[in-house]
Amino acid sequence: MSVIEQATRARTAAQVLATASRRAKDAGLAAMADALAARTPEILEANGLDVALAREQGTPESTVDRLALNASRLAGMADGLRQIAGLPDPVGEVVRGGTLPNGLQVRQLRVPFGVVGIIYEARPNVTADAAGLTLKSGNAVLLRGSGSAARSNAAIVAVLRDALVAAGLPADAVQLVDSATRDSVKELMRARGLVDVLIPRGGASLIRTVVEESSVPVIETGVGNCHIYVDESADLDMALTILLNAKVQRPSVCNAAESLLVHAAVADAFLPAALAALREHGVTVHGSPEVAAYSADVVPATEEDWGTEYLALELSARVVPSLDEAVAHIRRHGSGHSEAIITASLAAANRFAAQVDAAAVLVNASTRFVDGGELGFGAEIGISTQKLHARGPMGLPELTSTKYVITGEGQIRA
Repeated sequence: MSVIEQATRARTAAQVLATASRRAKDAGLAAMADALAARTPEILEANGLDVALAREQGTPESTVDRLALNASRLAGMADGLRQIAGLPDPVGEVVRGGTLPNGLQVRQLRVPFGVVGIIYEARPNVTADAAGLTLKSGNAVLLRGSGSAARSNAAIVAVLRDALVAAGLPADAVQLVDSATRDSVKELMRARGLVDVLIPRGGASLIRTVVEESSVPVIETGVGNCHIYVDESADLDMALTILLNAKVQRPSVCNAAESLLVHAAVADAFLPAALAALREHGVTVHGSPEVAAYSADVVPATEEDWGTEYLALELSARVVPSLDEAVAHIRRHGSGHSEAIITASLAAANRFAAQVDAAAVLVNASTRFVDGGELGFGAEIGISTQKLHARGPMGLPELTSTKYVITGEGQIRA
């Protein structure tokens, strides 16, 4: 089936979802969650084939980690759907409104986009998250995952579609677009009028291609070149704990730290311990000459390193003379995702938060918290790094648009 045919069927399904009650949508989410749990073995079997093929092809382990599923991750996907069911339904929410002097009642209401296309790489858990979020927000979804996860995604979508039908909702609310060739991506990007919005989720090359070549409106989710800045007043034990969590806990995700900036006043006290701890965790540090002076294990950093999203156990590091230079460095090389300062100074924290241009700024906390679930929003489509419509974690409200309903009693304009 062509993408155009799938998009046409999605529009029909979207009409049903747009007026579906919260109870109906939540029942669909519960059915989807139960089906994922009940059919775990067949999903893991399909995923095992994808993982084996990826390793045969020499895929980096960081990418394999993003691809791999296990019983625990599948249970997490099911729990994510149940959590979405427990969140408020954004559809129909009154954003603002009131009565004009002429008696007209004006209400701005949240409404679904209609058909959402999502283009993403590797991570099959996105398949369930995206299906759940779009269903709850009243949208039909066209999912175009990567070829490396083709079997996993096909198995997951088959399970979800069966669950939707069992819950009395249209199966075409969730469809998987063929990932065998790049043609399907081009078709999605040209399906203006059938697809209402595209959301790319993946590496810099994918996102750039979709943003630059799509005629369908795009919400840009971001590459995560996230920084940890250790200020001169920082609690250095806290700084080390946060650094290790942000870099090591799961290095293959967009909210992992990719760069370390250390104020010169605390470099002597902080860097020897930090470099040793990073080495113990298998992290390769690409450092400036000032950083390299503290350890022979440091690889000299190139200009390219400062802007690199490694998604692996690698980190760039630099000593900076001031908070202002840290901010300037982040403005030059950051990706607008998440930036953290470790400091005991309220003034420094406020300056950093005000001057750093990013979707999220953290003070004395790990960048790993920039996640819809961790922030209490439930599952997310991604972290938007653009400034229009949505910025930061994209949950349910960000998957809606608005319309005005204006009610009168025969008023006409003079």
